[in-house]
Amino acid sequence: MANKAKRLLVTGSSGLIGSEVCYYFAGLGWEIHGLDNNQRAVFFGPQGDTRWNQNRIQTDLGVKFIHHELDVRDRSGVLNLLKAIRPDAIVHTAAQPSHDRAAAIPFDDFDTNAVGTLNLLEAVRQACPESPFAHMSTNKVYGDRPNSIELIEKETRWDYADPAFANGITEDFPIDQSKHSIFGASKVAADVMVQEYGRYFGIPTCCLRGGCLTGPNHSGVELHGFLSYLVKCNIENREYKIFGYKGKQVRDNIHSFDVATFIDAFINSPRTAEVYNIGGGRANSCSIWEAFKIAEKFTGKEQVYSYVDENRIGDHMCYISNLDKMRSHYPTWNITISLEETIRQIVEAQSSRH
Repeated sequence: MANKAKRLLVTGSSGLIGSEVCYYFAGLGWEIHGLDNNQRAVFFGPQGDTRWNQNRIQTDLGVKFIHHELDVRDRSGVLNLLKAIRPDAIVHTAAQPSHDRAAAIPFDDFDTNAVGTLNLLEAVRQACPESPFAHMSTNKVYGDRPNSIELIEKETRWDYADPAFANGITEDFPIDQSKHSIFGASKVAADVMVQEYGRYFGIPTCCLRGGCLTGPNHSGVELHGFLSYLVKCNIENREYKIFGYKGKQVRDNIHSFDVATFIDAFINSPRTAEVYNIGGGRANSCSIWEAFKIAEKFTGKEQVYSYVDENRIGDHMCYISNLDKMRSHYPTWNITISLEETIRQIVEAQSSRH
């Protein structure tokens, strides 16, 4: 008799990380339950619509994928779903993802990011407390404290002056006494609650504090999705607006595939109440100027841009994730897709949509 397929619940399944996780685990033989109500189109308008990605998943994965049109803010709906399917693991990627947008919609932001996460955690506690729970958090939980690290100005980027941060920021970096933006604050609430359901109830949880999560299936918009939106502007000859820091602000970029493989490693060997800074690390970091040059190399088009002196509230001048803890806990995991290859894939994917 064939073994019954394991069940994975993925919230935000039509988004960048959610969809990558759906494909990855379906390839391993899991039955995938995707929870998504295209709320991104409500938050960002038609440019943020992810129905195309939902349709792609349903077409490609067929009977391996079951879509659930549900909002994480629907407490009873989430509980009923968890009790019905009793997943063997949960990957929570649903979120209001923009710290700029959050200031305009604070209640929607907090209800989605903080309360939605609590709804899911409590449903897991009641329905399947033994199942690993991986939560996509963000480096914005550190607020603007990374900007207190002394920097040096290089020709095309800011960089850390303190050698203690040569490999990036570790998970014990302080998260309070800083400006987070409304989005960062709601994600802090979710992050702490995920840790607490691990420590207090013994559920195997982890928070993945993402740097710039990216890849060819990202629906980037001006307020969210750095590389995806930058490439879209380049291909469409649209103006890309740089906000402050001389365009030398540094992000570390991780391909969604490498996020999925880490989630797989965690689910296979879960720990309780863990926190990981998950980004591309120094090797996959770039400033806006450096990203322009890589995109131009693959499109053959010069980037059109403008510069605004004022930086975005809470934005980091330089953020690089220290990956040492991830590699220590899961030695078989590592970054497999370089920054250049990631941008090449984004260019290829976006060009095919035009």
